[in-house]
Amino acid sequence: MSAPVVSATMGAMNPLIGKLAALMGDEYKKLTGVRKQASFLKDELSTMKALLEKLELMDELDPLAKNWRDHVREMSYDMENCIDDFMRDLGGADAKMGFIKKTAKRLKTLRKRHRIADRMEELKALALQANERRMRYKIDDCANSTTRVVPIDTRMLAIYKQEAGLVGIDGPKKELVSWLADTQEKVKVVAIVGFGGLGKTTLAKQVYDMIGGQFSCTIFLSVSQRPDMSSLLGGLLLKLGMKEELTHAHEVQDIIGRLREYLTHKRYLIVVDDLWNQSTWNIMSCIFPEVGNGSRVIVTTRVEDVAIWACHNDHECVYRMEPLKEQDSRMLFYNRVFGSGNVCRPDLKEVSVEILKKCGGLPLAIITIASLLASHQTRSKDEWESIRNSLGAKFAKNPTLEEMRSILNLSYMHLPLHLRPCLLYLGMYPEDAMVRRHDLILQWIAEGLVNCSHGSDLEDIGKSYFNELINRSLIQPAGTSESGEVEGCRVHDIMLDLIVSKCVDRNFINVAYNCEDVAKMHACEYKVRRLSLKSSTNDATSGIIDTSMSQIRSFAQFGESKYTPPLSLFKYLRVLVFIFPFNRNMTVDLTAIGQLFQLRYLKVSTFPCSIDLPTEIRGLVHLETLEISGSAQSIPSDIVCLPRLSRLILPILTCPPQGIANIKSLRALHCMKISLEDINGLGELTSLRELKFSTKVVAGEIDALVSLIGKLHGLKYLAVRAESSKHHCDPMYSLSNPPLHIEELNLFGWTLKRVPTWIGDLHFLRILVLWVDNLSNDEVHVMGKLPCLVHLDLWVFAEGGAAICTGLFQVLKVLRLFSHDDVAHMEFQIGLMCSLQRLTLEVNNGWGGTLPRGMEHLLALDHIFVFARDGVNHRDVEFAFRSIVDVHPRRPSLEITR
Repeated sequence: MSAPVVSATMGAMNPLIGKLAALMGDEYKKLTGVRKQASFLKDELSTMKALLEKLELMDELDPLAKNWRDHVREMSYDMENCIDDFMRDLGGADAKMGFIKKTAKRLKTLRKRHRIADRMEELKALALQANERRMRYKIDDCANSTTRVVPIDTRMLAIYKQEAGLVGIDGPKKELVSWLADTQEKVKVVAIVGFGGLGKTTLAKQVYDMIGGQFSCTIFLSVSQRPDMSSLLGGLLLKLGMKEELTHAHEVQDIIGRLREYLTHKRYLIVVDDLWNQSTWNIMSCIFPEVGNGSRVIVTTRVEDVAIWACHNDHECVYRMEPLKEQDSRMLFYNRVFGSGNVCRPDLKEVSVEILKKCGGLPLAIITIASLLASHQTRSKDEWESIRNSLGAKFAKNPTLEEMRSILNLSYMHLPLHLRPCLLYLGMYPEDAMVRRHDLILQWIAEGLVNCSHGSDLEDIGKSYFNELINRSLIQPAGTSESGEVEGCRVHDIMLDLIVSKCVDRNFINVAYNCEDVAKMHACEYKVRRLSLKSSTNDATSGIIDTSMSQIRSFAQFGESKYTPPLSLFKYLRVLVFIFPFNRNMTVDLTAIGQLFQLRYLKVSTFPCSIDLPTEIRGLVHLETLEISGSAQSIPSDIVCLPRLSRLILPILTCPPQGIANIKSLRALHCMKISLEDINGLGELTSLRELKFSTKVVAGEIDALVSLIGKLHGLKYLAVRAESSKHHCDPMYSLSNPPLHIEELNLFGWTLKRVPTWIGDLHFLRILVLWVDNLSNDEVHVMGKLPCLVHLDLWVFAEGGAAICTGLFQVLKVLRLFSHDDVAHMEFQIGLMCSLQRLTLEVNNGWGGTLPRGMEHLLALDHIFVFARDGVNHRDVEFAFRSIVDVHPRRPSLEITR
């Protein structure tokens, strides 16, 4: 059944019509008056919906049409809230829960009957007024007289190719590398300055990747326009693995001191990306000790004065980025539209040249327009000319922020309607944030932005939405999983600026950076529907959010704050997010969430804060996602009664409640401790797709685990961590019916005598983590022939390992090999691991200085990581492996750690 979708322009019109249709069903046949009113409303609203869809395709609207559109959008939200309240009074969200049987009891009094009838009459009057205004102002004529944007194909199969954005970058990259490679021993700062969209971050990242292997510490840090310095620098501590220091450092000055002390002993390369002002640099620069060992800092900024200030007024260290040359612009454009190596169609050459001129040589503009055109390669010349005519005429000579936004807006207007609210929802997140794909998709689903059709899985559909936005270059891929899959995205700051402006225009999301911003919302014409508090908000915010915010459907709070909003007011809340990564002395009070009947998604990430949860949450019948990281005293025991809970991620030190196997709707379960009884019961959760837990392995657990794996045929992700390394795991070899569609199998800490033969049947397996005593040639062949294996973590404890032979591991990209054997015994033959990009090896005590043979045959190798055990001379290891890197065809980067 198709799920009604919330829209940025139409508000809740689609789900509202769906709920009115439900009120007309047989379940409500005894409520004759209600069904009649619902039928009338459904017909009236359906005609409005058709007109709203026309208006959503227009960029510029007549003021009267815009006013009518906004009024109807807000009316739809209020109507849906009213219907939700009405249906809740009738017995909850689910007709299967004795719904109609309860109705008679709930509607015994004439007072309740009259109240519901009066409310339906009010809704009818609102709908009639809206249609009267439509006729009076001739809104339909406004829609029909405006030229609509040409629709485009909604499916794009092309994979986002990052290298296509690197055209014309080789020259600047070489010049910057030469600046950074001089003999100056003191810390050197180089700044890259230029207009937004020129590719400053791309250039900095390329230089960073190219020379990073020469430094013992490398950091890439995004700053943004409104940085919260405590969160920014606290995040840096975490990146460096300094969790203990973070728990003791309470002030910015404390954190700076600890970072400075750490870097004093390192030769470091640090990129400070997107620096906006001198005051921020004055704080950032305090963490860079003058160690006299050739450390380097790269700064990117749009502001010339900031670039010069960061370089200590040394103009010679400021690199000013220029727009792409005509040839490079053309190459980037054609590669995006027609594919690498392809040429432009003859009939489109002239118009493509004109389009490129209007892009002014800015990579962001070229990529955005090219991605738009690439989404439908059978375009006619007339359609290309229509796109050309939509672009600003002045941009080529005088690029401005407004002209850049006009190009991005053109791509927004060509988005299919179902993708627009999904893109705008990214306005909830802070600038430069890495937004996790899975979080975003689940939030889209909770807000009703993903349309399910033909029985398809909502998460799969959401993933396709995400991929479409990447393919259109409206969002940028960020972070890849161990299997090479894109894990998240970032939004270019110019695109985010456009998104926020669209959100304001459509009252889709309100953003506040401080209590003054929140106060201004009370004077707005429309109610706040979604609220994002970004950066730091202090205690003065308390009391500002009051009953006027009671219509909020999504609430997100980012950055350090001691303020928790009055959640009990948010009775229509669907999505609730708290991300306070670096708070220390605070408690997040979530005791009121039990009253949030409509809540579907809750994520709290508050390391290392404590979290207070209510004792009961059985009333959250819509809750689908509950994800908590931090310190929770306990989890409500009645969580096992939630009928729709699909994803449950529990804090590290929290045990799941008893009877967790009763949550039949679960698709994902992550917890650290679990009982033998629950392991036995989990086999009943046939919907389970992800399972992650750790155990000390008590008697019977291995048998229970093997039995469990054999029952969960739909598993795609299994990670079971054993807390001690030696166990009798013979039952693992007897598994006869493994989950054949599993994509990730992590048995960290379970020391097996050998590789189980059934692993060879896992043809969809992408990631494998195993501990084995022995590794024979036959077992190497079992793993090496897996057709989808891209990441292998292998721990081998016995000496004298097997040979890894030619022709195996053809798609493997990441190999992490930890062995008691000397690396000198390893040999990489020609034709082996032809796709391998990252290699991790271990050097143990007694190493004689000999290295693996044949590493030059790993033709795709980009990075070598070496663990040097205590007692092994770090400098000797670096010198030896550097000799391999220097002669390798790809010159991979090298990183060595103890």
